[in-house]
Amino acid sequence: MKPYRLDVISLFPQAFDGIVGFGVIGRAFESSLAEIVIHNPRDFSKDRHRKVDDEPYGGGAGMVLKPEPVYSAFEAIPLKGRRRTILLTPQGSKLVHSDLKRWASKYDQMILICGHYEGFDERIRALADEEISIGDFVLTGGEIPAMVIVNGLVRLIPGTVGSPESLLDESHSEGLLEHPHYTRPSEFRGMCVPDVLRSGDHAAISDWRQQERIRRTKLRRLDLYTAWKEKQNSEFMTKIDSPGFEHVDFRVGNGYDIHRLVSGRPLILGGVLLNHPEGLGLEGHSDADVLVHAVMDALLGALSLGDIGKYFPPEDSQWQGANSLSLLEKVVELTREHGWKLVNIDAVVVAERPKLKPHIDLMRSNLAQRLGVGIDAVGIKATTNETLGPEGREEGISTQAVALLVRE
Repeated sequence: MKPYRLDVISLFPQAFDGIVGFGVIGRAFESSLAEIVIHNPRDFSKDRHRKVDDEPYGGGAGMVLKPEPVYSAFEAIPLKGRRRTILLTPQGSKLVHSDLKRWASKYDQMILICGHYEGFDERIRALADEEISIGDFVLTGGEIPAMVIVNGLVRLIPGTVGSPESLLDESHSEGLLEHPHYTRPSEFRGMCVPDVLRSGDHAAISDWRQQERIRRTKLRRLDLYTAWKEKQNSEFMTKIDSPGFEHVDFRVGNGYDIHRLVSGRPLILGGVLLNHPEGLGLEGHSDADVLVHAVMDALLGALSLGDIGKYFPPEDSQWQGANSLSLLEKVVELTREHGWKLVNIDAVVVAERPKLKPHIDLMRSNLAQRLGVGIDAVGIKATTNETLGPEGREEGISTQAVALLVRE
């Protein structure tokens, strides 16, 4: 395999002496995975004083890098396959990890042009395919940004890093920061290694690390987290393998239930015991929690598994007065057995009385706990029917629910 070629146009070649002599980057150059050649514009100056800068037209402070020596240096560089030219300037696009991955995979040669002095003649920009900055600040020259690119790019060349897998979970590789790392001892000054990392359960460790990457990115770099979340949502919404329904990676289910209001029965919604002004409750074989029943039907409907009457028939005495939240757990288990997991639930409860708003958060919490999701994945709204229909006449309470499932 031919070495990856890096050509740097710089007034200070000695600045790059150290980069080829240490660590994995140095070994990559020693083993000919990559090579770096520095080109000094002074060597191409026609002036007897090897002058490479001049005063700016129109006046102003500082000196400007002349175009002739830079062009001559550039044109003397041999072409070594697919080539990309980068101009290092504070006005360029901010360097991100995906740039390094793109350059490492798509090109065989990179030319890095380092600016200096007050700036460079505008015509030098015509040489560049891209203009890159490493941050919103100004340095005395482009050598440090060039070294950043050399380091970041060379480590992505196959063979540079001993374990390619180590590149997969590192910071910025997927738009997320890297997870925490620990080594021996397991306890140091009262700070302990998380138990999961010592459990030997590789699936649990992998899940913990991913969750830590998400948590850490959200906490430390909200901009990165927001971009990552938007990308995940976009990929999720378009991820369908084929027109066949059996290959769809997400499913939506709708659930509806209504129960009559009667005397002598408890009024339970979302696992919360409520007080009706007239002392009414919901009639049913179980606890008649119409909200939970609609959610269960939404889950079952998403997978074409029927409704709750199929699994908890009213003629079966074992479900007499059953806690609907316990029944919900059985439906969730059935959902997982079929290879699906819940993304979110949205439900609307229609009731004239009592006022449900003060109890909504507790209902959401109860459902989230039994569904195995975060409370932010459970939406519950309450409304009235403005005295219309059975709900408006307080003959009953109804709920509609929608569930979104994704294949595990």
